[in-house]
Amino acid sequence: MRIIGADERLNEPRGVKILLAGPTGVGKTSQLHTFPVPSRVLFLDGEAGDLSVQDVPVDTVRIDDWQTARNIAVRIGGPNPSFAPTSCYSEAHYKAVGGALENLDRYDLIFVDSITAISRLSFRWAEQQPEARSERTGAKDLRSVYGLHAREMLMWLHQLQHVRGKHVIFVGILEKVVDDFNRFVEYRFQMEGAKVPREIGAIVDEIIVMEFIDFGDHKPVRSFICTTPNPWGFPVKDRSGKLDQTEPPDLGKLITKILNRVSPTGK
Repeated sequence: MRIIGADERLNEPRGVKILLAGPTGVGKTSQLHTFPVPSRVLFLDGEAGDLSVQDVPVDTVRIDDWQTARNIAVRIGGPNPSFAPTSCYSEAHYKAVGGALENLDRYDLIFVDSITAISRLSFRWAEQQPEARSERTGAKDLRSVYGLHAREMLMWLHQLQHVRGKHVIFVGILEKVVDDFNRFVEYRFQMEGAKVPREIGAIVDEIIVMEFIDFGDHKPVRSFICTTPNPWGFPVKDRSGKLDQTEPPDLGKLITKILNRVSPTGK
């Protein structure tokens, strides 16, 4: 254990962890266009929904199963010394999959599309595990499935959260929940289970909702909603304290604004 000096902490590279949520088709994946140097971006494609960015020259890793998701997370985030050698994200796991991802230093930003699809891979894996079945009858135990899935997803998110020197963008679907009488109930992040959507706000730095907003002229425009409370009731969060309630829908410029450091004297 060592004390990190104030100057060292202020000057060390710092990445922003963002959950970018919005309805299907609003243009979340297209935010890849806003990064000025595509070669510095690693695209983790979990849902094969990259048609809108087929012309963006970014390196890509396709995630088709939960084991691949875990392997890429440990190769990006490095080993976690708190885990036993038999656990995922341990030193043994890190070495078994080949250590750090090749050319990892060239990437400044990890773009995960989407956390909704990744959560389904985790749930599908959890359904197949022995501990997800009743010891007495051998039948599937849904409570155990959801519990295992939640633990796996939260460990995966924490693994990527601790990549201090890189930005990590988690793209996800935001759904509008209504009751049987078609009355609005709440906005909810679309993921398997309830625990991960409930706890993800404590993991990421920013929760940004991308949506068409009518500012009174009956001409809805795409916007980022960044702070709460807000007139639309969106579940957002700004840990930086530097964002306005709405911002232009440009993720590259948003990250620059968040990281703009001002000296204590304001100069």
